[in-house]
Amino acid sequence: MPLAPNVHDAEPIPEAARAEIDRLLQSGDLFRYNAAADAPVTLLEREFATLMGTRFAVAVSSCSAALFLSLKALDLPRGARVLIPAFTFAAVPSAVIHADCQPVLVEVGANYRIDIDDFAAKLDTGIAAVLISHMRGHTSDMDAILALCAERQIPVIEDAAHSLGTLWHGRRIGTLGAIGCFSFQSYKLVNAGEGGMLVTDDPDLAARAVIMSGAYEHNWKKHDGLLNSFARWQNRLPLYNMRMQNLSAAVIRPQLPEIDRRVRDGRANHDHVAVRLNACPWFDVPPPLPPETRAPDSIQFNLVGFESDAEAVAFQNEAAARGVSVQVFGLSRDNARAFWNWQFIEGPLPDLPGTRAMLMRACDTRLPAKLTRVELDLIADALVAAAEAVKGIETRAYGT
Repeated sequence: MPLAPNVHDAEPIPEAARAEIDRLLQSGDLFRYNAAADAPVTLLEREFATLMGTRFAVAVSSCSAALFLSLKALDLPRGARVLIPAFTFAAVPSAVIHADCQPVLVEVGANYRIDIDDFAAKLDTGIAAVLISHMRGHTSDMDAILALCAERQIPVIEDAAHSLGTLWHGRRIGTLGAIGCFSFQSYKLVNAGEGGMLVTDDPDLAARAVIMSGAYEHNWKKHDGLLNSFARWQNRLPLYNMRMQNLSAAVIRPQLPEIDRRVRDGRANHDHVAVRLNACPWFDVPPPLPPETRAPDSIQFNLVGFESDAEAVAFQNEAAARGVSVQVFGLSRDNARAFWNWQFIEGPLPDLPGTRAMLMRACDTRLPAKLTRVELDLIADALVAAAEAVKGIETRAYGT
């Protein structure tokens, strides 16, 4: 049996980063505010804002930090109710709680997107803000979401950790709401090990986020275009010290020109495997919504006709035996994407039957952009063979 491809290692960091990293190591100049101007983090913020077409970008230590600072920048009252999808990573409700707010979970359908009927119903229950998580790069109906929130003057934050490079009606995801948040963690499109970014066109939100991220005393003067807003908030906000440091920026900056190529290759890989899986009667890969141009680095699919949890677990094990790691979200022990494991949220567990049913049969496997067509076919063959082994029915006639 051929060896399964390595889907865990990221692409090598571009060689262009090496000279800058060596310079920083020689100088010891790692703190973003040491330089009078044009520190690597400052340059990254300018370049990322240009890439996204936004007025401001604020580099921070993680996407979780960006989400937290976004909520704090909105100046929500203590205990404010924040609507989030029930299918997301545990860091999202955690950020809401860290911001002294209360997460309110909304149903997610079998296509991994927000149930708009449930969203509309819960939006009128005293919601102060909406945090949309484009989980695993799947974009919910942002036209409907933004329209409903605009009618009620409710701000929208986008968690675009998995969606750098995704477009909605040709606009970059992360620029549709009041604030967009991105991740540079190792499994994301741009890899710095850790790191995050928030973007906005609102100078007050940007200034508040900059100060709270840790721009103490007059370090905020080293950020572009915000002097009036900074003067308003100086010494009036707590400092959380969530800054990015220069080594991270040095690793990230040379990867920005690689984004378009990685998006193109990742989408081609995803779509190739999706065709293979959708040809098998045991799988369903939901299509993108019409306005959405995806930038995937993994694939999610639903098991069809797997009536018992035991069958779904058996499929997971059969795939692993063939060298392909698959997690069924709801059946992977202590999975941080299963809402019933978020026991840190106060109050009773919400009744979310649609999301629960989806998570019990929704599968996830990585498909990094660097994979070759041969490697992609090995993954698809292993998944189909694993389903065949569990169901005991020959399905190759349905495939390619």
